[in-house]
Amino acid sequence: MTETTPPRDPTRPVPDAVYPPRTIRSFVRRTGRTTAGQAKAFTDAGPKFLRPYAAAPVDLEAVFGRAAPTILEIGFGMGEATAHIAALMPEKNFLCCEVHTPGVGALLKRIGEQDLENIRILQHDAVEVLDHMLPPGSLDGVHIFFPDPWHKKKHNKRRLIQPPLIAKLAARLKPGGYLHCATDWQPYAEQILEVLSAEPLLKNTADDSQGGYAPKPAYRPLTKFENRGIKLGHGVWDVVFERV
Repeated sequence: MTETTPPRDPTRPVPDAVYPPRTIRSFVRRTGRTTAGQAKAFTDAGPKFLRPYAAAPVDLEAVFGRAAPTILEIGFGMGEATAHIAALMPEKNFLCCEVHTPGVGALLKRIGEQDLENIRILQHDAVEVLDHMLPPGSLDGVHIFFPDPWHKKKHNKRRLIQPPLIAKLAARLKPGGYLHCATDWQPYAEQILEVLSAEPLLKNTADDSQGGYAPKPAYRPLTKFENRGIKLGHGVWDVVFERV
C-alpha cells in the first residue's frame, strides 16, 4: 500500500523556513515614460557613457579613460544634481547607478547638452555592483541623495540605508573617503544618522553642536523638488561621514 501525503491544513501557518531571507536592493521597480529626447540620448550617448554590469571587478581607470578620484552615486533620479556636481568637479569621475530607464535617459541627455565627460552609468542594482564590481578601497566618495523614505512604519524595513549596505559602502571607501546622504524626511534622517554612527569604519564630520547633521555641502544643488519643499517649510538633512 502506498502512503500519500495528506493535504496541508490551510489554517496552519507555513513555517518561516520556507520563506527566503529578504535581500538588500537599492531600488524598487517603477514604471515611467521615456521621452523621445531621452530615447535619442540612449542612441547618441549610450554607447560611450553606459557601461554593462558584469560580475567581475571593474577597472575604473579603463572605464573612464583616466586615473582620477571616483565617486559612486546610488539612485540619481533624473540626473539633475548628478550633472550639476559633475560639471563642478571635472577632475573627478562619477560612477552612477540607476535602474529606471527614463532617469538614465534624462542623465544621458544632460551629458550631451552639457558636454560632460566624467560620468559613466550602470543601469543596474547598486548592491550587486558593490558586491561584484567594486573591490575594497576603490572609491573616494559615495552620494545617496533623497532615497525613498518609505513613510509608513511597516515599510521602514524597505529603506535603502540599513547596516548591511553601509558596511559594504564603508569597506569600499578609501581612508579619508566620504559618504554623503541627504533626505527631506526627518525620521529617515534620524535613522541614517543612527546607522552611520554605528558603523565602526566611519566617523561623523559634523560636531554635536549641529545635532550630528552637516551643513549642506556647496557642491550639492537645490533641486526644484527641494526648493518647493523648502517653500512649504520642509526641512532637509545632510549626513556626511568619513572613512577612518
